[in-house]
Amino acid sequence: MHAPISPRTVGIPVVAIVLLAFVYGRDLAAWAVVLVAVALIAAVLVAVHHAEVVAHRVGEPFGSLILAVAVTVIEVGLILSITASGGPETASLARDTVFAAVMITCNGIVGLCLLIGAVRHHVVSFHAEGSSGALAAVLTLSVLCLVLPTFTTTSAGPTFSGPQLAFAAVVSVVLYGVYVFVQTVRHRDYFLPAEVSGDDGPHSPDDVNDDGHVDSPTDRAALISLLLLVVSLVAVVGLAKTISPTIEAGVAAIGAPVAVVGVAIALLVLLPETLAAARAATRDRLQTSFNLAYGSALASIGLTIPAIAVASIWFGGPLMLGLSGTDVVLLALTGLVGALTVVRGTAIVLQGVIHLMIFASFLFIAVSP
Repeated sequence: MHAPISPRTVGIPVVAIVLLAFVYGRDLAAWAVVLVAVALIAAVLVAVHHAEVVAHRVGEPFGSLILAVAVTVIEVGLILSITASGGPETASLARDTVFAAVMITCNGIVGLCLLIGAVRHHVVSFHAEGSSGALAAVLTLSVLCLVLPTFTTTSAGPTFSGPQLAFAAVVSVVLYGVYVFVQTVRHRDYFLPAEVSGDDGPHSPDDVNDDGHVDSPTDRAALISLLLLVVSLVAVVGLAKTISPTIEAGVAAIGAPVAVVGVAIALLVLLPETLAAARAATRDRLQTSFNLAYGSALASIGLTIPAIAVASIWFGGPLMLGLSGTDVVLLALTGLVGALTVVRGTAIVLQGVIHLMIFASFLFIAVSP
C-alpha cells in the first residue's frame, strides 16, 4: 500500500515555514545562509513530493501535468523573489531561467532517460504522436517568446514592447491550454505509457512515479499533501527571497555571468522531475519520462512568461527576453536533434548520449560564454 505521509514530508514544510518567520527581512550570518539554503532545497524536494502524491491520486497523464505545474509555480516564485530584490542586472533572469529549463528538460532529462532506458532495455519505445506534438509546442513557444524579441524593432534591445509582450503571453496561455486539452482529453492515449513486456513488476497508468505501486493514495492523504504543498511553496518563495542577495553576491564574486543564477534556479526546481523521469526510464516507461520533460518545458514557458509579463508592470524597467546568437544556435540544434529522436517512436543509446552532449555544451557555454 502506498504511504505518502511520513514525519519527514510533514516536518520539513513546517520547519521551513517556521524558519522563514525567523529569518525574513533580516541580515543573515554565513551559518544562517547555509541553514536557509538547506531548508530551501529540502522544501523544493518535499513540495514536488506532495505534488506527486496528488498527481498519483489523479492518475496519468493528469499526474505529469500536475507535477509540471507545481514545478512551474516554484520556478516563478523564485524568479519573482530574486527579481524583486535585485537591480537592473536581474532584467534577464526570467529569460535565463526559462531557457535553462528548456535545455535541461529537452536535453538533460530526455538524454538521461534515453541513456538509462537504452542501456537497460537496448531499444526504448514511446508514442511519437504525443511526444512529437509536445516537442513542437515547446519549440514554437521557445521561438515566439525567447527568439523573436532579439529581432523585433519596436523596442530597443532584446525586449518586447507592451503590446508584443501581451501578445506573447496570450499565445503562451492558448498554446499551453490546447496542449493540456490534447494530453488529458482529446488524445489522452498518445500520452499514456506504451505497452512493455518483461518482469519488472506491475505497472499502472495511475503509477505516476513508476515505482510498482498501483494503489492510489486515499482522498485524505491527497488532501493533506495538497495543504502541505501550499505550505512548502510559500516557504520556498520566502526563503529564496531571503538568500537571493547572497546568491547574487556569490555569482559576482566568482566572476560568473548573471545567467548562471537562472541555470541554478532551473536545476534546483527540476531536480525532482529529473528523479521521477529517471525512475520511469528504468522501467522502460519512456512516455512518462517524456511527459514529465516536455510538460515541464511547456509549463515553464507557457505559464512563466505570462506571469512575468504581468509582474513586470509592477517591477518597471526593461524585461530582456531575447536570446543571444549562441543560445539561438543551441536551441536550433536542440529542436533538430529532438525532432529526429521522437519522430520514429523508438530510440537507442546513441540518441541519449547526443542529447547529453548538447546539455553539457549548454552548461559549459553558460559558465564560459
